[in-house]
Amino acid sequence: MRRRLVRNKTLLIIPAYNEEETIRELVERGKKYVDVCVIDDHSSDKTPHILRDITGIHIITHEVNTHIPGAVLDGMQYAVVQNYDYAITMDAGLSHNPDEIPGFLDAPDCDLVIGVRTQKLKTPLYRKILSFSGNLIYNISLDFPRSLFKKKYYRDITSGFRRYSQKAMKNIIKYPMESRSFDFLVESTAVVYRNRLKICEVPITYRFTNSSLRPKVVKDCLRMCLKLILQKKA
Repeated sequence: MRRRLVRNKTLLIIPAYNEEETIRELVERGKKYVDVCVIDDHSSDKTPHILRDITGIHIITHEVNTHIPGAVLDGMQYAVVQNYDYAITMDAGLSHNPDEIPGFLDAPDCDLVIGVRTQKLKTPLYRKILSFSGNLIYNISLDFPRSLFKKKYYRDITSGFRRYSQKAMKNIIKYPMESRSFDFLVESTAVVYRNRLKICEVPITYRFTNSSLRPKVVKDCLRMCLKLILQKKA
């Protein structure tokens, strides 16, 4: 039987931008399992006021919106300074189920544990197709051209519900990250992979809530893939 990670050695990092409808429920459910750090990424709704009413959590407040990369990196910085062994990241809109956090606590001692969306609730077909296509491209960019001949790929690199080890966080923090949005998931995975750290996967449930997939996000992800491929060639 695997030994569950000590809860006070694991930090839940939640980037939040205008999440007044879901943030209280998410934090209250998440703090049952681990310590919580919310990065309020310059919200203009009631999110900051709601967070101040919740006891027993750490809040990082941004004066400008930094999007996912800046928010997660600040959360990782805090986790490393506070000597957490692991950090779990998840979406603030309840597309991820906080009651599945124990699955990450029970996961093997890997440097990156990716939550694979084996159950996708209310997810439109076009999003499933885009996720599948994107994941294939991201896998290829990790180790091009050898990756073209791999028999096994990571199943869900675009999943934001994941767990990082302290070693992985330190490598990501010191790396000159260039990601602008959801391409952070690709770039951070590449940093872990190319430093030969261990990556494993656990099943999760994903509930489609709203679409943040804009042309700019797709462009950022494709740009990141090209960057990783060119880096490998160099």
